[in-house]
Amino acid sequence: MSNRIVYLVDDDEAIRHSASFMLRHAGYTVKTYPDGMSFLDSVSEDHDGCILLDVRMPGMDGLAVQGALNHRGINMPVIILTGHGDVPVAVEAMKGGAIEFLEKPYEKQALVGAIENAFNLLDNQSADDKSSREAKARLTELTPRELQELECIVDGLTN
Repeated sequence: MSNRIVYLVDDDEAIRHSASFMLRHAGYTVKTYPDGMSFLDSVSEDHDGCILLDVRMPGMDGLAVQGALNHRGINMPVIILTGHGDVPVAVEAMKGGAIEFLEKPYEKQALVGAIENAFNLLDNQSADDKSSREAKARLTELTPRELQELECIVDGLTN
């Protein structure tokens, strides 16, 4: 599990410290950021992991960070953390693609469970990507006639 990286973005130093301590002891690698801008400056499409994102932060709030991630095409699972759980914020976070919405203070089991769900999603995406690459590789090996027959089958015709 040591290759499972959790990016923790929260302006509260005590939360960053306690959550990262707890998650490290649960076997995760944790990288912490005090605000959304420092996180966005360091993350790119080739990063892999899951993001714990606080909603209310000075400068750029968590929903704006989530929007910037979506705009950049960074598809890491996002778990929203908030001390002020209101329904409109939760709805906006979920519409933005968050996989979980946890209210502070959260229980260790709830947080670890949400993170495990995030990594299960990543594992499934990786398996789907592998299957897709294999299918594309097989398609390149087909002859022109076989491709023509495949197109007919896809259109519902017989060969």
